[in-house]
Amino acid sequence: MTPNLSSDTLIRHGTPAFKRTNLALFAAGLATFGLLYCVQPLMPQFSQHYGISAATSALSLSLTTGVLAFAMLFAGGVSDAFGRKTVMVASLLSSAVLVLLTALMPNWHALLTLRTLLGITLSGLPAVAMTYLTEEMHAESIGLGMGLYISGSAVGGMSGRLIAGVVADFAGWRMGIGVVGAIGLISGLVFWKALPPSRHFHRQALNWRALFSRFAGMFRDPGLPWLFLEGFLLLGAFVTVYNYLGYRLLAPPYSLSQTVVGLIFAIYLVGTFSSAWMGHLAGKLGRRKVLWTAFALMLFGVLCTMLTPLWLIIFGITAITFGFFGGHSIVSSWVGRRGGTAKAQASSMYLFSYYMGSSVAGWSGGLFYAKDSWQGVALFVGALVLAGLLVALKLYRLPPLPQLVTSPTPMSKGAMP
Repeated sequence: MTPNLSSDTLIRHGTPAFKRTNLALFAAGLATFGLLYCVQPLMPQFSQHYGISAATSALSLSLTTGVLAFAMLFAGGVSDAFGRKTVMVASLLSSAVLVLLTALMPNWHALLTLRTLLGITLSGLPAVAMTYLTEEMHAESIGLGMGLYISGSAVGGMSGRLIAGVVADFAGWRMGIGVVGAIGLISGLVFWKALPPSRHFHRQALNWRALFSRFAGMFRDPGLPWLFLEGFLLLGAFVTVYNYLGYRLLAPPYSLSQTVVGLIFAIYLVGTFSSAWMGHLAGKLGRRKVLWTAFALMLFGVLCTMLTPLWLIIFGITAITFGFFGGHSIVSSWVGRRGGTAKAQASSMYLFSYYMGSSVAGWSGGLFYAKDSWQGVALFVGALVLAGLLVALKLYRLPPLPQLVTSPTPMSKGAMP
């Protein structure tokens, strides 16, 4: 059943409901990506505390993102049956509780169990938030609302890493995770109290057969499968770099403190510029003409990290970050363009590939680190980026679709690394 979106009941800019919605979604983005990525700067401490390899330590993130990738395929259907706000509130609060419990786990396997469950619980928010916005907010106001959700996501992704790393340097990794979990719980409560209830949601029974049929149809498009692969390669390369960067910089000859390594995640701020700038450039010149430059920049950055001077390593990480955010902006919007009437399914499949890249490549990079330290990681990441560059050159020859105006897709506005 299609909701009756009468204009007098939709949320508009300047109303109290609009302010409450934006506060809620900013808090949601802050919590979701902070809870997900808070373990990334702590991986060297996990290795030291539990006596495990870098690859095993990376499972604390890879298991979460791998399960998240699968769960997001079905979270939208679950919200159709149980309600948007109900699913999102349950997602945030249960995820925050799991992260708080993670800080108390007595052994590594118990920690991994909770991080695996976190992938299931977290899936309910990013997969449903954009659906809520499109159902409840007026078309003239949705852009600003979506922008504040993105801001919360970006701040959460950066601050979760930074706070956990800095606190861990002074009070241990358990306290670092605990502080992020507490912030997530507070943000979840703010979201619960502030978000207006759904007024245009109509409950629907789950129809798994129809859902799978729509997913299968996307692979008949000549461009979408390659774009899904680009999402896998982009986040896979990016997360792998940040997973093992701390191991290199904490060790001689750099011997940086955990606080300084944590502050390096502030480089994420360049992504807020590059995603908008490269996305705009792609809109003017064409996505196929710009996408390959993002991969070329990432490849240059990888080469810089293989050198010894610290300033060149930081410069290389900045180039990788700039290229990643720009590439993700281009690819995700391109998926929406080619998704046509199956935008929701194209969005879900892109996010599945995107987070599977984080899971599979993020773990695999540890095997290369164990064999040949950072040089091994750099060669592995370089291979991923080179593959992405070759796919981008293939997409350069992809016949364009007719010029039609399409709205932004959920993943182009809601997926943060």
